Amino acid sequence: MANKGPSFGLSRDVQAKIEKKYDDELEERLVEWVVAQCGADVGRPAERGRLGFQVWLKNGIVLGKLVNSLYPSGSKPVKIPDSPPSMVFKQMEQISQFLKAAEDYGVVKTDIFQTVDLFEGDAEHKDGHGLDQGSPNLLSRGPVHYPSDCG
Repeated sequence: MANKGPSFGLSRDVQAKIEKKYDDELEERLVEWVVAQCGADVGRPAERGRLGFQVWLKNGIVLGKLVNSLYPSGSKPVKIPDSPPSMVFKQMEQISQFLKAAEDYGVVKTDIFQTVDLFEGDAEHKDGHGLDQGSPNLLSRGPVHYPSDCG
């Protein structure tokens, strides 16, 4: 992954539009839903905002625990490693396992981000978060605990 320098011209305008689209309230609702569903051991983003949310989800552990929480005890589709993966390809593999399990669960593939989108911070192309597109589908299928204002 390359380091990104400052944006200029059209790139800056596009980045500003993306930043403006980001919904801090939606982020908070999604964090609350994930914590309610998975338990406090998943933690919370270290900082509020798009970057903090991305970093929280980036290694795939939180996403794996989220999708596993939707399945019955004996059939957890995502294997959660003992320690969070530090190697890039292992992190991307965790995210891919989440996406596959979410699709198997019933989330439409086009309604959720792709592995590289989340990993490189481009998941906001969906509607500021990417995860929010799949959450209504996840919420409507099976025993899910979520705050009343999550939809």
